[in-house]
Amino acid sequence: MLDERVWITNVHNDIPYALSNYLTYDQLSSKYKAFVTSKPSVTEPATYVEANKDPRWIEAMQAEVDALQQNNTWQIVDLPKGKVPIGCKWIFKIKYKDSGEIQRFKASLTTKGYSQQERIDYQETFSPVIKMVTVRTVLAIVAAKK
Repeated sequence: MLDERVWITNVHNDIPYALSNYLTYDQLSSKYKAFVTSKPSVTEPATYVEANKDPRWIEAMQAEVDALQQNNTWQIVDLPKGKVPIGCKWIFKIKYKDSGEIQRFKASLTTKGYSQQERIDYQETFSPVIKMVTVRTVLAIVAAKK
């Protein structure tokens, strides 16, 4: 049994990249081949502290905050007594063009909604959703009844 294990372990020692026997990039276009084989020189930060060291990520975060303010996404209000604020987290993504070049740095500010507890932080959920078929039906009934 031991000899068999040694044989299995050492079977690929002379072939450093056995997958290359089955995988080829020959059929890819030159642009896509360059994209697939290129190593990204910029990485997406995992934390705010990492992102805050790079001016490109700082600019992306500022653009996100500006967009949130322009869209009136939030209002600053006093926190009710006995309530704990919901935290938030930055998500960082690099958006690429089809050619593999960096298009832009995208930062998204998201809430940690998973920390909320039903009946403590909220009483009910409501999501207004309506299908166009329903709208058309209601308008048809209204038009028919004048």
